[in-house]
Amino acid sequence: MRKNLIIILLFFCSFSVNAHEYRDLLQKEADISVLKSSLIVEQKWVQYPGYPDRKGWDILTAGFKEDIIQSGVKALDYKWKVIKATDYLEYERSGSRQTMEAPFGANNAAMADLVLAELSEGKGRFIDQIINGIWFTCEMSSWALAAHLPSYQASRRSLADMKESVLDLTAGDLGSFLSWTYYFLKEEFDKVNPAISERLRNNLQARILDTYMNRSDFWWQGFNAKPTTMLNNWNPWCNFNVLTCFLLLENDQDKLAEGVYRTMVSVDKFINYNHEDGACEEGPSYWGHAAGKLYDYLQILSTATADKVSIFDQPIIKNMGEYIAKSYVGKGWVVNFADASAKGGGDKGVIFRYGKAVQSELMQQFAAYLYEQDKKNPYFNSGRDMYRTLENLVFYKEFVNIKPGLSQASSTWYPETEFCYMLNQTGFFLATKGGFNNESHNHNDVGSFSLYIDQTPMIIDVGVGTYTRQTFSSERYKIWTMQSNYHNLPLINGVSQVQGAQFRSRNVMFDPKRLIFSLDLAKAYADEAAVERWQRSYRLEGNNGLIIQDEFRLGEIKAPNQLNFLTWSKPDITIPGIVTLEKEGVRLRINFEPSQFESVVETIPLSDRRLSNVWGEQIYRLTLNAKKKQLVGKYRITINKL
Repeated sequence: MRKNLIIILLFFCSFSVNAHEYRDLLQKEADISVLKSSLIVEQKWVQYPGYPDRKGWDILTAGFKEDIIQSGVKALDYKWKVIKATDYLEYERSGSRQTMEAPFGANNAAMADLVLAELSEGKGRFIDQIINGIWFTCEMSSWALAAHLPSYQASRRSLADMKESVLDLTAGDLGSFLSWTYYFLKEEFDKVNPAISERLRNNLQARILDTYMNRSDFWWQGFNAKPTTMLNNWNPWCNFNVLTCFLLLENDQDKLAEGVYRTMVSVDKFINYNHEDGACEEGPSYWGHAAGKLYDYLQILSTATADKVSIFDQPIIKNMGEYIAKSYVGKGWVVNFADASAKGGGDKGVIFRYGKAVQSELMQQFAAYLYEQDKKNPYFNSGRDMYRTLENLVFYKEFVNIKPGLSQASSTWYPETEFCYMLNQTGFFLATKGGFNNESHNHNDVGSFSLYIDQTPMIIDVGVGTYTRQTFSSERYKIWTMQSNYHNLPLINGVSQVQGAQFRSRNVMFDPKRLIFSLDLAKAYADEAAVERWQRSYRLEGNNGLIIQDEFRLGEIKAPNQLNFLTWSKPDITIPGIVTLEKEGVRLRINFEPSQFESVVETIPLSDRRLSNVWGEQIYRLTLNAKKKQLVGKYRITINKL
């Protein structure tokens, strides 16, 4: 257990090769004295209608009111699920996270539906069931997930220790949601029994406000961060929740300013860690909780200070926002690296509002495109994230009048993160990456690429399976999805890439005029690979296809090299030197020198639902096995549309 804990902490708090920039944008915007005079107290900053304002709620929920109420009606008979001690312990016993998280998530979803329905209808029929949910939730020993408890408890166990309060993503989400519930419905609870709101308020104080102020050892806070310490989506996500709780609950002006300023110091650490180019190294799946949550944090802070504390004019903030629009391929497919999924475009409401805040037409038009593509799913509902739901309702009418659009840039280059996208006139969309093998949610994938033709993925990054204990443990890189030989990369001298900040790209170059991206992969491999240089280049020809070229020099020969490619469709290798792929009406041909390679196809069954929901029952690995062992050599692969 202790060994796994150390690995988890290293994974989340590892050191990048390059020190980040000390921007400290929020602290430069306002010190604690300025903040104290700027904060609007006693919740007068809240712009939504109060519970008794029936006309206001009718206007706010116009077009959605009946759907909202019907969702609440379904939860009126919901049977609150007991999360047993053995559900928590199952994380230790089998590695399953879902045993604890599934019933917990179901309870929280029911609560969200009930509260929003009561706010929308205003007749009191949901109040008793909401009270049941609140009382049940306050009875829980912890609001943190079983998978997160071992990192912060002296016991290092997944069962909650009553001596310690842990503030993780879910505890924060619940704190934020229940703070809104308290704000809107306190008087209604008091009509039933004042003990209800009193107990809820005391729980929020102890679990969220006091815990945040009294503990500085949560890695995501970053208070003890060194110049190279990694911070990811946990930072803005948790800090947004804490900020919301302070703004909705704390009416002592000094304590409010102190708490809010502490979140500003912490969030500055996250902004400092991010590159000026704005790319999300965790991928599009995490953007909504990384840059997207940063937006929520900055927006509610700006609102609560009457726009006196705002950094939306800073270029890095706009760059972080536009990443999500630039990383969209089409038909629901996105550029995915690391643990990110290849499916999903992001939260359209957040993308629109973020774009509005930073004056990005690209983001606003992209959000409108996502709305046009997916009108069947309720626009307004963000589950237990009450702030996003309320903001979705407020901005709906403005949002739906935006003209849809997608980025048509021929290239997008993130020079610090080393992500590169290229698009040509024949429908080729190429995504490549450099970087290093210790990024947040890292896979060993330096130099890998994905290829989409006519917005259909053909050579793919499979993503990651369902999270278990193994995912964030010393066994992480035993999972096949994390390994470089299950990415579109070479196996050099029989050796794959290695995890660690020192294993990275070098000699990275991008030529936007010729559409060439190149890098040396040698330092991404361990010494056992005996590789001195492996210069890989990707050239996307304007009216044709893709050329991949590897030029290498080895210190010694141990085993034949391999070139690996993951594909969505089964490769046809009938003809030597030619591989054909066909998927959804798209046909592709891969050409190589048959005297150099022998091709082999491996079928990879996808039993994990998180993967099969994206790709189906299987994917394939095409391996080109080198026929000759060479100290120095050159490989050339061409890919054309048929």
